[in-house]
Amino acid sequence: MRAVMKLYAQQLLRYPEMGISLDFSKLPLTDEFLTEMKPLIDRAYTDIAALESGVIANPDEKRMVGHYWLRNSAIAPTKALKAAIDGPLADLKAFAADVLSGSILAPNGKPYTTCLVIGIGGSALGPELVADALPGKGLHMAFLDNTDPDGMYRVLDSLPLTETLAVVISKSGGTPETRNGMVCAQAYFEKKGLSFAKQAVAVTGVGSKLDTVAVAEGWVKRFPMEDWVGGRTSETSVVGLVPASLQGVDIDSLLKGAADMDAKTRVADTAHNASMKLALAWYAAGQGKGAKDMVVLPYKDSLVLFSKYLQQLIMESLGKELDLDGNKVNQGISVYGNKGSTDQHAYVQQLRDGLDNFFVTFIEVRQAPTDTVEVEPGFTAGDYLQGFLRGTRKALAESGRKSITISIPTVNAYTLGQLIALFERAVSFYASLIHINAYHQPGVQAGKLAANVFLKLLASVQGALTDTPATAAEIAAKVSADEEDTYHALVHIAESGKAKWTMAECPCGDTFAL
Repeated sequence: MRAVMKLYAQQLLRYPEMGISLDFSKLPLTDEFLTEMKPLIDRAYTDIAALESGVIANPDEKRMVGHYWLRNSAIAPTKALKAAIDGPLADLKAFAADVLSGSILAPNGKPYTTCLVIGIGGSALGPELVADALPGKGLHMAFLDNTDPDGMYRVLDSLPLTETLAVVISKSGGTPETRNGMVCAQAYFEKKGLSFAKQAVAVTGVGSKLDTVAVAEGWVKRFPMEDWVGGRTSETSVVGLVPASLQGVDIDSLLKGAADMDAKTRVADTAHNASMKLALAWYAAGQGKGAKDMVVLPYKDSLVLFSKYLQQLIMESLGKELDLDGNKVNQGISVYGNKGSTDQHAYVQQLRDGLDNFFVTFIEVRQAPTDTVEVEPGFTAGDYLQGFLRGTRKALAESGRKSITISIPTVNAYTLGQLIALFERAVSFYASLIHINAYHQPGVQAGKLAANVFLKLLASVQGALTDTPATAAEIAAKVSADEEDTYHALVHIAESGKAKWTMAECPCGDTFAL
């Protein structure tokens, strides 16, 4: 056997009964490396077992982390938790079946045709990934996932509003972006003479602000959001399953794919544990310090959002300033990507010849497209897609660039569930290897607090404006605020049509007045 083929065979991990394989031959995990890492590997297996047993994993909010239980409620630590998974799952299946069969109709007496999901971050990214990857036979999916009014109204203007079921997803009900989307949607429905409440579903924590509103206004349905599931790991919870079921996705297959991957990667046998090997490859590529970026290249249009989904899962989980001992470590892995072969006309040139500051994760879909049109004698477009994947992988390797290749037979609910669980568990393992907490997000909270500070400043600056033109420095002195922050607030107020802005040669000379 030639050396290259021998290395490939040694570094290939296959789960034949599941159809998935991982090729580490272009980022090999040597015996020496595995021996050196064994103490950390053993700790990671212990840590993930503790996580699944129900230890407090998010100290900021004193919460467990139990997304693994969602696809196999039998392993939940208590009967109450098992019931909290099984009950809503059965309920959402029944609700979706009633909507799709026409047993539940829109207020105009017609069947619903569209589902508008209002969420942010993990409450939108997972459902968006599934909606794009798995076109179903149910409702058409649309999303409000940002607080940009132009973007929201572009979506709202495109909807068949009388036949649209709105699903609002927020654990607390107070997340600004989601609340803003809901308020704008409510106003839009009312402007069109419709009652938002009569076409709205809430996915939220029991007793939350959103839950209270849904009860008071008599929304169509409410589903309880688990407080022990974070947004970035919520696709197999009610967050992802309510939209997916309304879309007509086979959510049982999605859950089975995730459950099967969980089972395979629950075993403390590194040679056969895909998630552990994936985490170790990340560690080897970046020396355990995130020194290399992760470029995600799925060679399938239906997985174009997978890199965006992984960006949140990995960067929000691993991007931490402090380790578990309180030491400043500034950990994380930067993730970006789009799809192959599109990006061979974008940034592959730099990947091959530029800075060697990355490793690639190729995702191959082995099953050839059914289109048999020959774009050249003997070759289809699908042949070219495979050729570009293999050619790019080889070209990068020839330049000493590292890569991992994950292969699945096709894109369906089962294989997508596998991929979601594969990376979720890899994140858990990697976090333990580098000794950080993957399940809190102090940086996100800091950003929210900073936004609130700016909103308070905005109100103060607005109140300080008069008919007499004044500079940012003069207004800042009135409200006891930072001059630059005041200037940005003034520009926003002026661009919103609430003030006059007269530009000078220098921003410090610009004036603002009512």
